[in-house]
Amino acid sequence: IPGNHDWYEDLGGFMRVFCDDAPPLPPEPAPRPFTRAWLRSLLWHRPRPDDGLHLDEARKLRPAPAQQAVQPGPYWAVDAGPVRIVGIDTGLLGTVDAEQGAWLREVSRGDRPKILVTGSPLYVDGEHHPCPIEGGGTVDDIVRDPAHHYVAAIGGDIHNYQRYPVDVGGRTVQYVVAGGGGAFMHATHTIPRVSVAGVCEDDFRSYPLRGDSLAFYSALYGRRLRLRRFFTLTEAEATAVIAERLGIRTGRAPGDAARVTRRTRIVAGLLGTARRPERRKRFRLPVRKIYTSLFSPGSATYSPPFFKCFLRLDVTPEAVRLRCFAATGNRAQEVDPPVEDEVTIPLG
Repeated sequence: IPGNHDWYEDLGGFMRVFCDDAPPLPPEPAPRPFTRAWLRSLLWHRPRPDDGLHLDEARKLRPAPAQQAVQPGPYWAVDAGPVRIVGIDTGLLGTVDAEQGAWLREVSRGDRPKILVTGSPLYVDGEHHPCPIEGGGTVDDIVRDPAHHYVAAIGGDIHNYQRYPVDVGGRTVQYVVAGGGGAFMHATHTIPRVSVAGVCEDDFRSYPLRGDSLAFYSALYGRRLRLRRFFTLTEAEATAVIAERLGIRTGRAPGDAARVTRRTRIVAGLLGTARRPERRKRFRLPVRKIYTSLFSPGSATYSPPFFKCFLRLDVTPEAVRLRCFAATGNRAQEVDPPVEDEVTIPLG
């Protein structure tokens, strides 16, 4: 399915590679100078006439029909054994147009258990983003409808792993964020104490753990600002200050030797660590939105651990086994990837 980056060139590359179709775009009139359209024309990527040449050469190396696959469009549904997997295209803004919305309602009918795959997750960072459909309703309305039998909704976009087991009328729908396979790592220590749709902190799962995320970003800023001794926190220090600021039981105990000092509190605050709702916000260094927009391309690290992850689903007629595996870059964990989260979803 396409993500927001695929839409940076109006989906031309995606349609060419996956759907073998890239219709020529009609010429656009020149915008008036110094307008928003003029600025967009300067910054927006436009397809070039020779964009498909390398792809044509590569396809000659895979000429057999069994080596090629063409999907019908940027959204689709496929029956895979006992489940139906439904992939949707949420564009740049995390919305669905009326035509795709009508199609989604149609393919969601029936008793077969279903798994939704979407570019924009429906639950992320402790918030609900139901994904509006043009003309009325939301994607999450369709997922929650008991007549449609959805058991999970898996979204990307955010570069980490999160899971929210939401009770919907007596049944549990697993809402998963699984965008931690590449690029830089989105922080998890900025996620506030979870309380959304009946999901509390004890139900919520994430990778990396908040303490590991804070330790990673403290080392990153220590290198960037040449203040390693001040900024860098150990995993135990970061875990301890996370537990104090959020008032939670962390996924891994910080250890008896970990002390929360004035320095660790200052560093945690500067790096945007979430606080209890009653605490007022103070000055923060850019870690989330501004950091992602401006500095993230330079944040890739080549020293393990990488805090990447991948999702595996094993399906039987009785259940779906969903597992999040860590991909750290360490040899031992490459041979035997550790399971960071696991849940079994009965199909009924």
